[in-house]
Amino acid sequence: VDRPVRVYADGIFDLFHSGHARALMQAKNLFPNTYLIVGVCSDELTHNFKGFTVMNENERYDAVQHCRYVDEVVRNAPWTLTPEFLAEHRIDFVAHDDIPYSSAGSDDVYKHIKEAGMFAPTQRTEGISTSDIITRIVRDYDVYARRNLQRGYTAKELNVSFINEKKYHLQERVDKVKKRVKDVEEKSKEFVQKVEEKSIDLIQKWEEKSREFIGSFLEMFGPEGALKHMLKEGKGRMLQAISPKQSPSSSPTHDRSPSPSFRWPFSTKTPPSSPANRSRNESAVTYDISEDEED
Repeated sequence: VDRPVRVYADGIFDLFHSGHARALMQAKNLFPNTYLIVGVCSDELTHNFKGFTVMNENERYDAVQHCRYVDEVVRNAPWTLTPEFLAEHRIDFVAHDDIPYSSAGSDDVYKHIKEAGMFAPTQRTEGISTSDIITRIVRDYDVYARRNLQRGYTAKELNVSFINEKKYHLQERVDKVKKRVKDVEEKSKEFVQKVEEKSIDLIQKWEEKSREFIGSFLEMFGPEGALKHMLKEGKGRMLQAISPKQSPSSSPTHDRSPSPSFRWPFSTKTPPSSPANRSRNESAVTYDISEDEED
């Protein structure tokens, strides 16, 4: 009552992930006032009892230390918890998932903790674990190898053969071409869709404008349109303008005097003749021309 409850949780914490963080959160929230101590096993102990790790022990210590639920980190933690270790760190409870953990020749390394009533079970987060992450990497090895080659890692650093290196580079180029083709197809689809939308828009606008145009046309050129009235008015004005006014019946009339007639001589080339013949020929080719004909 007068001090925080000291809870201990241990593990490898390789590739520290959200499943680890959730387990430590549950351990921290076991009691209203909890002091959480986390033990992390060393590389030597882990490689002997469990297997090779991706992260080395210093990286794993540092990852756990930065978890906000952790109050203290115990480095080089023991694989099996002894009474001496529990007493040294004044541990009240040990937090771990309830699944029997068989290791170091024991069916359950937490069996004696459970029998002593010091075990506090936590729940595992389904779908996430260090083994799952490693499985993903192994399954998609080619993808990650190609990605790291692209980022500047050498084939020697990735332990990739010369042939595989060339294969990965070729696959990378092929994927880039596929991506470009896909981008072009998507852009083409977007363009066609925009054109269709614009076409529908234009058709709708044209229908609206055509209705207005037809209405205006009928108002102007229809059977009772404005043009018909304008033509009627224009026709009336034209007829009024070109119709002559009747002369009054009492107006005096002027008789035109008959046009004087005169003779127009036309000479023809004839051999010389006597004066009597010349006078007879001249009289034969004379014409009577009135004033109107002259005009």
